[in-house]
Amino acid sequence: MDGFIRHYQPLLYQTVIYLCGFLLLWEWLRPLDTVTETGSLSVFVIYTAFCFLISMLRIKWWLSTPLKLIGLLFVLDGLFISEQMFSKAWFYLVYLHMQFNIEMMANQQWIQITPLFRSLLFLLLLWLMSYLLYYWFVVAKRVFFFILLTFIYLTVLDTFTTYRADTAIVRTFAISLIALGINNFYKELGKEAMPLIGAKKMSAWILPLIAVVFFSSIVGYAAPKLDPQWPDPVPYLTSTSDSAGFNEGGGNGVQKVGYGEDDTRLGGSFIQDNATVFYAEVQESHYWRIESKDVYTGKGWERSAEPEYEQTGVRSIDSTVFDKSAVETERREGSVSFERNAFFSKLVYPYGLDSVAGADDVNYLLDRTSGAIAVEGPERQAGEEYQVSYDSPSFSIDVLEEAGGDDPQNIKDMYLQLPDGLPRRVGNLANQIVSEEETRYGKVKAVEQYFGQNGFAYRTTDVAVPNSNQDYVDQFLFETKVGYCDNYSTSMVVLLRSLDIPARWVKGFTGGEPMQRQGDTPENLDRFEVTNSNAHSWVEAYFPGIGWVPFEPTQGFSNPIDFYEDREENESVAASSPEEQEEEELPANHQEIGGEEEESSTVNSAGSEASVSWTWLIWIGGVLVLGITLYYTRYRWMTYILLNKYKKRNDAKTYQDAYHYLLKILSHKGIVRKEGQTLREYARDVDHAFQSTEMSRLTQHYERLIYRNDQDQSQWNKVTELWENLIKQALS
Repeated sequence: MDGFIRHYQPLLYQTVIYLCGFLLLWEWLRPLDTVTETGSLSVFVIYTAFCFLISMLRIKWWLSTPLKLIGLLFVLDGLFISEQMFSKAWFYLVYLHMQFNIEMMANQQWIQITPLFRSLLFLLLLWLMSYLLYYWFVVAKRVFFFILLTFIYLTVLDTFTTYRADTAIVRTFAISLIALGINNFYKELGKEAMPLIGAKKMSAWILPLIAVVFFSSIVGYAAPKLDPQWPDPVPYLTSTSDSAGFNEGGGNGVQKVGYGEDDTRLGGSFIQDNATVFYAEVQESHYWRIESKDVYTGKGWERSAEPEYEQTGVRSIDSTVFDKSAVETERREGSVSFERNAFFSKLVYPYGLDSVAGADDVNYLLDRTSGAIAVEGPERQAGEEYQVSYDSPSFSIDVLEEAGGDDPQNIKDMYLQLPDGLPRRVGNLANQIVSEEETRYGKVKAVEQYFGQNGFAYRTTDVAVPNSNQDYVDQFLFETKVGYCDNYSTSMVVLLRSLDIPARWVKGFTGGEPMQRQGDTPENLDRFEVTNSNAHSWVEAYFPGIGWVPFEPTQGFSNPIDFYEDREENESVAASSPEEQEEEELPANHQEIGGEEEESSTVNSAGSEASVSWTWLIWIGGVLVLGITLYYTRYRWMTYILLNKYKKRNDAKTYQDAYHYLLKILSHKGIVRKEGQTLREYARDVDHAFQSTEMSRLTQHYERLIYRNDQDQSQWNKVTELWENLIKQALS
């Protein structure tokens, strides 16, 4: 037994100390999920553990290098590449990525590097770190430096980012004590050349080490701690930093508006960001859909399952949002071109999308559950520019009202979900809102219109974030009644689901702002600029036989989708006389009560009111223009009035007022009298600015008048001339 322990003691030491190194590096990886957009963090941790295992086993470099490289390729293939691994198409896609990213790096366009290439660089870094930590911890036995760097890293992130490092620091502290204890103990054994044989002897130093770590951790946790000594800088940094571009759903502090992937924590204020995302050339403005989410957690939105992307046709893409055979549509064309610094891995598309024409080497992958269309290829965003063909829908209100409640089971299973902790008063409110409605369409419209009629306000600042025991929707409906699109759309979905009406939460962009037409813009299309501030969320409700229909509950926004009513003609109209036809047609074009005279008076009254309104607007506008003009020219017309006044009066009071008015004009000019500066010193500064001696001469007359009461009437015209010249120079 002693021989076995003697043989494996070095390996045991290396395993424990190297495991500590891995756990410390893991602490470096944990914050990435919070402070960056890094996804699939567990995959990177597993690859790091794989590299550590190979290094610990001391596999020869000619075998360890291929193993780590194969592992790296497996990670990239699973995350980004849909082609069969090591197939011809697979190698070609990897080649395109390498070619594109090397070109971007050569041009120093770092932001354009694709996620695949960024992940490749990150994996290579983890590969390198596995070797470096093996050298530091096992070979050189110098662990303190990396431990110190880890503490600095965690404390800086805890201070200046949204990452909370409380438990991370405790874990790091315990791991560090173990690593330092084992490392120093083996150093001492090496110096004394003392073998450590036997389980009893090993326990003699292992148990005290465990006791020290445990006791130190307890003392550190229980010891009194000072409160924060300076304000938390995170809200300021997240609201002003350029890197805070997208709302990543944190709900903490202030965010910049924009499209983000993480919606698990909604709420909180945001600031506007007018950075352009893309330009659209379409026949008319409409919403740009990206994806939907189905699981409401009480704090935000998640997906019930990971997206299952499937390859679409070369051009054809059927997003299956609604049944085109049951809805009236109009064929339209358009194009989308992304701003240079914008990046999107998903397609933005209009309702009724039929086909996309982008770059030849870009693939479009459709997730039928959420409607998200992923873009796969080396090009930035969706190939930078692509054309869309779509069937713009128009929904018949009569058909929607006739839709029953026989929903497919898979729709009910997925889109009627509500959290167990949802307060009962939310469902009670939903029933009150629709108490007078009978059809599904009537209920959906009643919920959509509820917010605009019950004191809710659209606001992006001072928006509350629910506490751990509060529901996001309940807080908005009953406590704050203040928020933006996420509050309104989430609340409508939850209210509809409470009524057993399938609904889902949808994200994308509004239509943007119209722009001046470009020279190459087709005659039948208009150009729109879509910015981060146009990021938006809305609601889709399900109608059997029709599909998903969009609705817009947010105040200040209107649904761009067309809804119309069918108007059936009365079959008896053709058999009636012309006079009867005219009487029967009258209600369709005129008011039913009051006849032609009442309509005429109504029209005249409306015209009169419009005329009065325009008259008032003209008068108000004229007064505003006159007021602004008088304000900006006040010194000129006031000088003219005062000059006439001073010429008619030559007493000491007039002289003093004129001199003080001149000082005011000079200050407005930018020649400000300094604190403690005498009038003569100030006069020299004015003369230096105007390259004259007039201010000094005028000041001499002023001092003689004030201090000596010397009123020389013969000099009055000369003084007036000096004053007038200085005024003109100051106003020029």
